Amino acid sequence: MSEVTKQIVLDALNQVEDPELMMGIVDIGLVYEVEIDEDKNVHATYSLTSMGCPAGPHIASEIDRAIREVPGVNEVEAELVWSPPWTPERMSEDAKFALGF
Repeated sequence: MSEVTKQIVLDALNQVEDPELMMGIVDIGLVYEVEIDEDKNVHATYSLTSMGCPAGPHIASEIDRAIREVPGVNEVEAELVWSPPWTPERMSEDAKFALGF
């Protein structure tokens, strides 16, 4: 079976784009944590830019799909959290530049 690493999962998750910002969710700071246990079960903690984000259900399903497509992943749990709240400071330097921050 393939090795499942945090970086591989993060790379897969960054292929999920926020439909409003048109950037990967890792680059814009929506993915807070990725944990992988010894059975290759993945738990990802993420947030949205706001509680009323209309893209929330789409992003949630795309997170689940992206992780499941990583070779070797067994189970997937994607947990939406609101604490700490997302702020633009969580974005990568490239995303800040591209969005004018």
